[in-house]
Amino acid sequence: MEREVDMKEVSDGKLYTANDLVRADCGGCKGCSACCRGMGTSVTLDPWDVYMLCRGLLVCFEELIERQIELAVADRLILPNLKMTKGEEACSFLDPNGRCQIHAFRPGMCRLFPLGRYYEADSFRYFLQIHECPKESKAKIKVKKWLDISDLKTYETFIQTWHDYLKRLRGIIEQDPDQMKEISMEILKTYYLAPYDLSKDFYEQFYERLQSCRI
Repeated sequence: MEREVDMKEVSDGKLYTANDLVRADCGGCKGCSACCRGMGTSVTLDPWDVYMLCRGLLVCFEELIERQIELAVADRLILPNLKMTKGEEACSFLDPNGRCQIHAFRPGMCRLFPLGRYYEADSFRYFLQIHECPKESKAKIKVKKWLDISDLKTYETFIQTWHDYLKRLRGIIEQDPDQMKEISMEILKTYYLAPYDLSKDFYEQFYERLQSCRI
């Protein structure tokens, strides 16, 4: 999700690459789970996230949307996001002890926190959100180790490609708001509802869909 923010107010004023050290390591959270509560619809899921959830839980997208995820408008597009429980406003994947039940295959935004992405012309770097995590005295850790994503370069290329694709579609909708529903449905059908072969590489399947998609 794109946000118009003053970087001086939300960050330490630095931009990081995957190989840089950043003071983000909270030492396993110890069950704090503050970042997993009260997030509303802000934890938007991209196709990689859904692929990882389906593979990790051995479920399909339709099963996820019945329980742990929902659809909401995110910057003019209807996209899936992690669902918060009623009352406690906690992530649906938290256990009673406040621990993540999907940590090994958690979504990219969860891996990223408390970092964010700062998009430039055709790339992005990371920044540290200084007001988001309540834990004090966090340790330094390499960004790529914090993200814990295999083949990070390929993942980063996917993230940039997906960002640019959605940005283009949002531009179309900005010019003609009546297209929001049609474009959103095409995205959902092409990249989420159509099952992925979970035994095969995600990226190959994603780029095949990107090339064949009519928008």
